[in-house]
Amino acid sequence: MITLHGFAASNYYNLVKHVLLHKQLPFKEHLVYGGSEELLAISPAGKVPAITTANGLNISESSVICDFIEESYPQTPLYPEDAGERAVVRQIMKMAELYFELPSRRFIPYVFSGAEVTDTTKGEVRQVLTRGVTALSSVCKFSPWIAGEQFTMADIYVYYVNTIVSAFGSSQLDWDVLAQVPGMKEWNESMSQLAIAQSIEADRQSNMAEFMQKVKAQIQAANAK
Repeated sequence: MITLHGFAASNYYNLVKHVLLHKQLPFKEHLVYGGSEELLAISPAGKVPAITTANGLNISESSVICDFIEESYPQTPLYPEDAGERAVVRQIMKMAELYFELPSRRFIPYVFSGAEVTDTTKGEVRQVLTRGVTALSSVCKFSPWIAGEQFTMADIYVYYVNTIVSAFGSSQLDWDVLAQVPGMKEWNESMSQLAIAQSIEADRQSNMAEFMQKVKAQIQAANAK
């Protein structure tokens, strides 16, 4: 049985969890927070999520984990059979990560510490997000799923990327980023209504108080140095 390591407040943890639930694979969860010695023994960079396979192999980095699950458990496939169509799915995932999730993540330290975001940082993030809007508007179909008729890994991946975009990118810039990509807001709402997504969201909400306590403790410890 697969063990999923991490915590429910993490969007990357949740996207791997969604993949496991979508494929109806048995797994158990191990609550561990980023940067801890316990996690470093499993994940070389101390990042969430990580998994331990049934054979005892530890794997980290969410995209690598997702590909491992897909290749090891091909039933209920999350990639098209055609190589070109698979490349399009991966292209959407990479664009969302580089031009949506990563720039939005730059605001997290400001939000958690209560510091004011500089105008320079806001301008830089907006510039990258604008690039993402243009790129994703070009490749996403939302007919009805993000890459076309088949529900794919990109649907799961981008949905959990968008939780960071909405919570940090849009809120700090006072700009509804998802609304800039035609069809994305409606698709995102449809994703949120899936039973798996709602179950994961309930777990995320349950974990938030403990997670925020961990973050505040880390900030206090850093300020005390």
